Amino acid sequence: MHVPDGFIDAPVSVAAGAVAAGAVAVSLRGARRELDEKAAPLAGLVAAFIFAVQMLNFPVAAGTSGHLLGGALAAILVGPYTGVLCVSVVLLMQGVLFADGGLTALGVNVTTMGVVTVVVSYAVFKGLVKVLPKTRRSVTAAAFTGALLSVPAAAGFFTLLYSIGGTTDVPVGKVLAAMVGVHVLIGIGEAFITALTVGAVLAVRPDLVHGARGLTAPLKLRVGGEFVDAPAAAPAVPAVARSTGKVWATGLVAALVLAGFVSFYASASPDGLEKVAADKGIDSKVEPHAAKDSPLADYGVKDIANARLSGGLAGVIGVGATVVVGSGVFWAVRRRRDDGTPAAASSSAA
Repeated sequence: MHVPDGFIDAPVSVAAGAVAAGAVAVSLRGARRELDEKAAPLAGLVAAFIFAVQMLNFPVAAGTSGHLLGGALAAILVGPYTGVLCVSVVLLMQGVLFADGGLTALGVNVTTMGVVTVVVSYAVFKGLVKVLPKTRRSVTAAAFTGALLSVPAAAGFFTLLYSIGGTTDVPVGKVLAAMVGVHVLIGIGEAFITALTVGAVLAVRPDLVHGARGLTAPLKLRVGGEFVDAPAAAPAVPAVARSTGKVWATGLVAALVLAGFVSFYASASPDGLEKVAADKGIDSKVEPHAAKDSPLADYGVKDIANARLSGGLAGVIGVGATVVVGSGVFWAVRRRRDDGTPAAASSSAA
């Protein structure tokens, strides 16, 4: 659902950029509370993993594909504020390096794919975990539902922006029906990916899932047909660090394999927004991307003729760049937390 330049007019794009900037500023402050010794090392990895999985377009209907948006996954794993930052880092890397998503539409994309998906998915997720039994299965089911609903919500929000600042004269009702219809199908794929990933982390380190913390009853695992309490994380800091390192290394390898190898087998069909735009004619005023001459444009390495090698190498570079930039951002935010900046800011504000 990467919106290119030219779909939304300048005033609405600027307004969306202001909203996105405000959301990122609020998220930077909120992330200081979320990025503890467990979440901080993983946040950059989550961003890189989302980048990798977004390269894996899956077919959803005849001639249409979809891909992970990632807001639900990030919010549940590392927290909603950090989740907004994760998706924002991914969108920035995609726009600047790979000419994916317009640069003047960056605010539209951050608001639509980052803020809306995080807010909707996490609100649904938290509401469900409060009323469902405190089990691993319930957390996974809540993650599935939150992710599923977040995608058509983002599609609806894009349609709202189009109704205000669309650059083509296409009936909004037709755009809404087409966008929400196809993105409900994409949402099913998003839900499965999110639930499988959250479930996998729950199975090995439930304490690393931000959305599963603070439950009123111990998280339970199904063993031999019976529910038993999940093992608590070791209290010693060195053990936590070592265990987190294993999870980080495993996740990074998975992201590199997905982006560097599996992405070659992704669907080549246009994604939901591209298909709707072509069918309804809302892409008639699309503008060339400012980074169209980037050596990594369109997820390939310039001057490498072999498509498999070019795409795989581009994916590996993207994962590496995202994990470095993301980790740098989250390290800086974590450092401000350790320096006591939030407390000082609260005192001065009072």
